[in-house]
Formats: sequence, C-alpha cells, structure tokens
Amino acid sequence: MTPRRLNVLVYTGTGTTSESVRQCMYSLRRLLSPNYAIIPVSESVILKEPWAPTCALLVIPGGADLGYCRVLNGEGNRRIGEFVRRGGAYLGLCAGGYYGSSRCEFEVGNKPLEVIGSRELGFYPGTCRGGAFQGFEYRSEKGARAAVLKVATGAFKNGLPETFSSYYNGGGVFVDVGKVTGRKVEVLASYAADLDVDGGDGKAALVLCHIGDGKALLSGPHPEFAPVNLSAQPTIPGYDDLINKLQEDDDKRFSFLKACLEKLGLEVSAENATLPTLSSIHLSAVDNSQVSELLYSWAEVIDKENGEEFITGEADRFCIQSDQDGLTLEDLQRSLPAEDEHAARETGIVDYSTITKRVIAHEKALPTTEMTPRFDHKLYFSSLRKFQVTEDGAEDWGNILMYGDVVTSTNSLLEKNPKLVSKLPTGFTFSAATQVAGRGRGTNVWVAPPGGLMFSTIINHPAHLAASRPVVFIQYIAAVAIVEAIQSYGVGYENLPIKLKWPNDIYALDPTKPASSKTYVKIGGILSQCGYCDGSYQIVLGIGINAINPRPTTSISDLLPANASPLHLESLLARIVTRLESIHAQFRRQGFSENLEQRYYRHWLHTGQAISLEAEGGVRARVLGITRDWGMLRAEETDAEGRGTGKIWTLQSDENSFDFWKGLVRRKQ
Repeated sequence: MTPRRLNVLVYTGTGTTSESVRQCMYSLRRLLSPNYAIIPVSESVILKEPWAPTCALLVIPGGADLGYCRVLNGEGNRRIGEFVRRGGAYLGLCAGGYYGSSRCEFEVGNKPLEVIGSRELGFYPGTCRGGAFQGFEYRSEKGARAAVLKVATGAFKNGLPETFSSYYNGGGVFVDVGKVTGRKVEVLASYAADLDVDGGDGKAALVLCHIGDGKALLSGPHPEFAPVNLSAQPTIPGYDDLINKLQEDDDKRFSFLKACLEKLGLEVSAENATLPTLSSIHLSAVDNSQVSELLYSWAEVIDKENGEEFITGEADRFCIQSDQDGLTLEDLQRSLPAEDEHAARETGIVDYSTITKRVIAHEKALPTTEMTPRFDHKLYFSSLRKFQVTEDGAEDWGNILMYGDVVTSTNSLLEKNPKLVSKLPTGFTFSAATQVAGRGRGTNVWVAPPGGLMFSTIINHPAHLAASRPVVFIQYIAAVAIVEAIQSYGVGYENLPIKLKWPNDIYALDPTKPASSKTYVKIGGILSQCGYCDGSYQIVLGIGINAINPRPTTSISDLLPANASPLHLESLLARIVTRLESIHAQFRRQGFSENLEQRYYRHWLHTGQAISLEAEGGVRARVLGITRDWGMLRAEETDAEGRGTGKIWTLQSDENSFDFWKGLVRRKQ
C-alpha cells in the first residue's frame, strides 16, 4: 500500500533563519499550491514522525549548517538519505546546499566564520566552498548581492533566459563538478562573475544530483527570494540598486525556480499563484434573532473606538459590524477577496496576525451569494432544517454559523482567542472556503484551497462528565459522524468506501487503483483542541474533508457513481453537523457505549493489523481495538508466527503516531 506524496516539508528548526524560511514558504506556495500542502516542520518531526511516505519534497533552507548538523546528524540524516534514495526529492538552499554536500568549506582562513568539515548526506559527492563572494556577515545584509547566474539551458525542456540575477548572501560554489564520478550530477546554473574562492573545474551555482531513485537539488544562491519581500537597508550602500536589479529579473527568476522544481519531479501550478486576501467573516443564523442575542452576549468583551466596535482577542482583533448599521452593498462587497493579481503579488509576505478581521453580523437577512460567492447560506440553512427533522437529537448545532470566503484558520481564530470563544454556545460552527494557515495535527500549517469542506464546531463538555465521558472520545465520535453523514447524504453515497484511521484521519479507497489492491488515500482529518471555561471543557473541533476539490488529492466527488445525488458543500456541512450533534447527545447519555464502539469498528481500518511498537524496542503486535474507558489503542504482542502471547499494550493517541503504511506505532516527542 503506497500513499501519495502530497506534502512539501520545509525545515524550520535549529540552524534556519526566519527570513529564509519565510521567503521559501512564500515562493513554494505560489508555485506548488494547490497541488501540494506546504508544511513547516521542526527537527522533532524529521527525527520522530513518519513523514517520508507522504513527502514529495524536503526543503532545507538558508541559515547555518552547523545547526543542522547538531540536531540531524545520525538518525535525522539517515532518514533524509533513505527518503531520497527511495524516490524522494531534496532541495537545499544556501546553507542547505552546503549541508547536502560531502564536504563544507566556508570562509576558510577567516577564523570568526570558518567552518570546515565533512557532511553526512553527501548528495553532492564533493565540496561546496564559499562564500563564493566576499563580505558575508551573519544576521546582516551587508554581504548580499544580485548575483548573475548563467543558466544551463540545455538541462531544461522549456526555453529559459540565458542569464538572470538572483539574491545571494554567503552561498557556495560546487567545486570540480566536471570531475565527479560514480554519480550523475547536472549543472543547472553557474555564477557569471569571477569568484572570490576557487571553484575548481567550473563555477557551478546550482547542481542536480541523482541518488538512487531520488534527486537532490543544491543551490548556493537564493532563487527562492522574491524582491518584493526584501526591506530597504538605508545603512547599506547600493542595497536599493540590488532590489531594483532583482525586480527587473523577477519573472526570469520565477521561471527558473519553476523549472528547477519540475526537474525534481514536482507538478508546478500552471499559473503564478498568489496567497489570497482575507475576506470579511459573515455571522448568520437559522433565526435572525439568534444573531442579535449572540451580539448582546458579546457586549462585555466589546470595546468601542471611534464609533466602531472591536473584540481584541489574545491573538486576533475583530471589528464587529451589523447589517443594521446602514452598511451599503458596496460596504458588504468589500468582503470579497481581492482579484488583482499584480496588487496581491506586490504585497509580498503577509503577516495575517496583524490584520483586523472584519465580522459582519446579519441581523436582518442572510448573506446573499453576491456577498459569499462560494457559499449559499439559504441552501445551508434549508439543508440543516431538513436533516434536523430526520436526525434524532439534532436541534441546535449549526444554527449559528460564521463563514468567510478566505480566512487564516477556523480552528486558530477560535482556539487562540479564548475571550471570543468563551462567549460561544455549543454547536456554534465556523466554516471557510479557503484557509491560508490551515491547522493540522502538531505544527502542520498549509493553504487549504476551495472545494474542500473546512469548518470548526464548538463543543462545551461539562467537566463533571469527564470521568465517565472522557474528552478523548470526541475525536472518535466525530470520525463516526463524518463517515455516517457522508454515507447517508443521498442516493449513491450508501456504499462509498470511506474508512477511519486511528486516531483522527478519514481515508477512502483510491479510485485510481484496482479495487483488489485495497489502496487507501487520505481525504480528511480531525483536529480536537481543548480548553477550560466556566465548568466545562471547551473543545474546538476542526474538520477538513476533500469534498469537491480536484487537488491536491482524492475527494468525495471522485468516488461517486454516475447516478449519485449532486454534492453541495453547504448540504454536506449541514449533514455532518446534525449527525455529530446526534452522536454527541448519545455519548453524553451512554458514554462510549457498545453501540458507538461497534459503529466505530465498522468503519475503521485496523482490526487485526500487524504493527511494530517502536517505543518498546520494535516488538511485534496486532491491533485489537480501543479501550472503552480512556480511548487508548489496544494491541497484543505476537510471536514469530504471528500468534498472540496475551501481553496487552495500551497506547494514548496524544503520545503516539500511527504510520499506517508501515504498521509502525511510534511515540511522539
């Protein structure tokens, strides 16, 4: 069973600089979204998590490679090397280029900066020597320049400019490329100017190394740096000229970087993608009076400034406006995302946390489709009422909805602002068409494109129930609700091959593979974050489902037979929320009863699965189920013939991760 490689992991741990990471994330998201999820990861992920099977590209950006050595030497580099040899791709930029070579020689003879030594990865079987140009200083732009690169046009399929200027600050030259033996190494670009170090045979600035079934692209300069994201440096002579030169060649730089990613085997976006502008957020309800009541409950946390009302949360600031305040259609249409690509491009890297989020409360009428072109509020609320009639115990959840065409993250905007969340009722739901900082388990963050169903629901779980109805089961009942809601959505959905992976992922049988292969692909996930307020555990339950989006992976629409009912995001949201309310009501009455347990097992992937427990020295075991008291994974040790020994292990979901493809359970750090 082979998963799809849809993640691009950008290392952000020890040794990296924040500016290199920011520039890297910015350019990769513009080039690779929505085909891939661009995810920042720390050294603990590289060392401990099962990241390799779903990773298309691992990026080591600029910084200081001694920091990389300190935390990744040994196990980290073994994992990276194995990942590349087995078909993965590595992109090393500046310090990442030094790190990916067999030997690093940096500022030899300049004792305060000198770094000399062998490197474990050894993708380039030679020396990376630098700085190629003099003047480098750590944490400074004094050594930066617009380095002219000469492109090896014959190495690329499509026509590229012969030369262009790229940002450079301290990178190296790959020495004696022409003398390399035992491994295929292609020069993709060379420095045009004379170097301040000996490059041996050539002046190679970027090289592509073939390692086993994979590839590693190492770069001395920074082709990922966009000039729009460089700040003026009044104290550095000529820095304005540097920015201007880079701006003149920016289209050439972008085309070259795109071609480099294609050489690594990635599917680059056809258009020059830009990160979208945040839209306004619309607050509405099945009964308009509920919006007014909610605004009244917010009164004690609202501050008034210059005639406007604000909620200043712990992480975000919200401007609250009502459609009763005399807002014009033009005012309301300001909620639409900006579509001026050039203007968006000129904005460069955006710190979304500093932007005030605009909430429009609809006390008079529902938002029109002109205000929210990607979401039909009338369809949502009519679907909600229809499903509430047929769903036992579903009456309130989803009745109040907050929706934004483009937001940072529904989970983060709630979970990181307790001042706001403390005033929200159980069942309050927040959905979005696009998330520019979507949350995943751990530190995962990515751009979530339109076509996916993304929402968060508030669940206030009384503390006195925690002993008999532990909060950990919320993610399990949510998983059951998602599968059952999809399979009861309409005609043609009954037998969709959708399953659960412990503890919080939704999988489907891959429609591109023969059914007999039993190949599954992830189509959704659940993120449960818990706080405490006024005698209740307040859970922000985040759910993301690939529904009708064509990228980056399989969606529900890909599974549907020809005669299936049309799939609408609004109706699917209503269906999941009502089933979730019904199951949660049952959970509150009965706990994780035998009925709920059997419904969970009916859909999960793991019964009898052979696994290896890494934290226990690799002992072999088989999955039995989950415990009904605290929701831990139960596994029985097996002998060499696969027979149970009677020794039982119980594993907590928050402390362990499950690599489904390898059958490996490992402890999280």
